[in-house]
Amino acid sequence: MRRVLTMFQGAWAAAVAALIVLAPPAAAAAPITTTAEYAIIMDHETGAVLYEKNADVPTAPASMSKLMTVAIVFERLKSGELSLDDEFYVSEKAWRMGGSKMWVRVDTKIRLEDLLRGVIVQSGNDACIVIAENIAGSEEAFAEIMTRKAREWGLKNSTFANATGWPDPNHKMSMRDIALLSRKIIRDYPEYYAMFAEREFTWEKIRQANRNPLFDMVEGADGLKTGHTEESGYGLAGTAVRDGVRRIVVFNGTASEKERASEAQRLMRIAFNDFVTKTLYQAGDVVGDALVFKGVEKSAPLIVREPISMILHRSANKVRAKIVYEGPVAAPVAENQQIGYLRVETEAGEAREYPLFAGKTVRELGVFGKIALAAKTLIVGPSQPESEAATP
Repeated sequence: MRRVLTMFQGAWAAAVAALIVLAPPAAAAAPITTTAEYAIIMDHETGAVLYEKNADVPTAPASMSKLMTVAIVFERLKSGELSLDDEFYVSEKAWRMGGSKMWVRVDTKIRLEDLLRGVIVQSGNDACIVIAENIAGSEEAFAEIMTRKAREWGLKNSTFANATGWPDPNHKMSMRDIALLSRKIIRDYPEYYAMFAEREFTWEKIRQANRNPLFDMVEGADGLKTGHTEESGYGLAGTAVRDGVRRIVVFNGTASEKERASEAQRLMRIAFNDFVTKTLYQAGDVVGDALVFKGVEKSAPLIVREPISMILHRSANKVRAKIVYEGPVAAPVAENQQIGYLRVETEAGEAREYPLFAGKTVRELGVFGKIALAAKTLIVGPSQPESEAATP
């Protein structure tokens, strides 16, 4: 619907759609597929999702949920609440914990830095419990912290029942949440993130290799975490960087360790080879005009103040850009005044929004100009924009 525009007030949201042709039409590319039940490919810098499959479905994350345990420690290290040299006491519960182990000994104390390597490199369930108990008093209390932090960090489909990823009906994460958490760890804690690239760690004279298959298969791989239980199948949160570009791949539900390795390599190859960054507008480009009411000019140019680029599949040859603003804009309009935003959508449905600014000053009509405008409005009726318009 359009709102009626009177001489003195009224507004509508103007939406001008434009198709940006990037290249001649390309042959249709084969769709991205995966044998994993759940998957996502994300660009680290922008957070853009390049591919997803059941990415918002909460599922058993197995040891990939240890990323949350580690992230909580990293946050406290960065704030100064904890130190890598802090010594944590090993309880009998931690010592008896099954599954993958660091091989901690009961009634001993272990430096936090060693415990982190026990979690990150060796995937030690026992090390996770030592951390949880020494931070929160119990693993249950630590799991409550994990869930609370998930909400604080925007992880909408994650709930935690333990610090390890041990099977529990109340312990779930989505692939999008794991990818977002991975991105946060890489971005916010670079001084500690390097631990994820370590190939092995020895504790109690027991040397254990990092289980991440990407290290030997993908150039630039430096993290993050594998996971496996009977319920979850085989999963991986992986990342690699090439020529300054980092991608994150997360999936779960493959049938074997071998399939996990092959899918990790294949999806990471797709993440880098099948997508390209294309610049749509340069800073200062005029992308359209906004109608101006009671101005000496009827419109003001709209500009972007930053380069606008998107990561697109190589087969994509067009995107759609839409100008959205509340208008007409009442004069006076100041140069560089923000007026609405530009919404850019890819053929795959990925959308981002960028602020738009007035490219020049538009002064308000004087008294006689307003009288003439009022007379014209009464005789002819309110003007309507030529573009598509809809109420907010």
